[in-house]
Amino acid sequence: MAFSSLNELLTRATTEQKKVYEIMLETEENQTGETRTQLMTKMAFQFDVMEEAVRKGTYTQVESKSGLTGGDGYRVQQYAERGHSFVAPETLTVIANALAVSEVNASMGRIVATPTAGSAGILPAVLVHCLDSGRFARNELVEALFTASALGLVIANSSSISGAEGGCQAEIGSATAMAAGTLVELAGGSPEQVGNAVGLAMKNSLGLVCDPVAGLVEIPCIIRNGLHALTAEAAADMALAGVKSIIPPDEVIKVMHEVGQNMPVSLRETGIGGLAGTPTGERIKKEIFGYSQRMEGISE
Repeated sequence: MAFSSLNELLTRATTEQKKVYEIMLETEENQTGETRTQLMTKMAFQFDVMEEAVRKGTYTQVESKSGLTGGDGYRVQQYAERGHSFVAPETLTVIANALAVSEVNASMGRIVATPTAGSAGILPAVLVHCLDSGRFARNELVEALFTASALGLVIANSSSISGAEGGCQAEIGSATAMAAGTLVELAGGSPEQVGNAVGLAMKNSLGLVCDPVAGLVEIPCIIRNGLHALTAEAAADMALAGVKSIIPPDEVIKVMHEVGQNMPVSLRETGIGGLAGTPTGERIKKEIFGYSQRMEGISE
């Protein structure tokens, strides 16, 4: 199995003096038989789809099919442009980016699952933010998607990226860790710093439950994408500054899986517990589907 542990991947990158994205590209070449040019072309298309979703949701008010959510990416973008935010306006736009992609997803628009549809806003948000900063060329960001792919593959192989299996920590947490590690490599950080960024980001997501109101990937999923996009950037900066994950990243990933297995089934994408089980969550479900399905005391 390719990339069964982060230590294996990062040790190889250090030993061979290669970037993680280069190792992932080589692996894809060997497994698919496609050339580097072909693989880069395919990934460039993925990046184009990500950027398209960001632009659509930050400059138009995209609404979900349910009518529950919509327009927050646009609202935050407009607020950031006024220049009076607590967070630096150019930084606040990363939140707008993530909200935008998630809203495009909720409107049945085209997105790239990174690693899932429910967490699809985070990686595009930070990479498009990097593009808009002028610090990085488009081809560097396409290469960075291979870094993210490798990190996501490690997490999927070692733990889970499924909200139904491991809670929102498995979706949002994984996406945040993927984005953080990717940003570190993009900025020229070492493989060790990439690992620290993954560990720092994922530790901050441990225990995050999956409690979609009415079972829809909208509330609170969209807001979590926005806030955790900012977390990914913060974790990357901390790692680049020399902050280390005292618990090794592979152990953090393993713990994420253990925590997920110990979560009650009501908090694993069933739309029963957590925010979904609040009076307002129940009311929304009834309004949309015409019934209430609250189940008390469910545990697993």
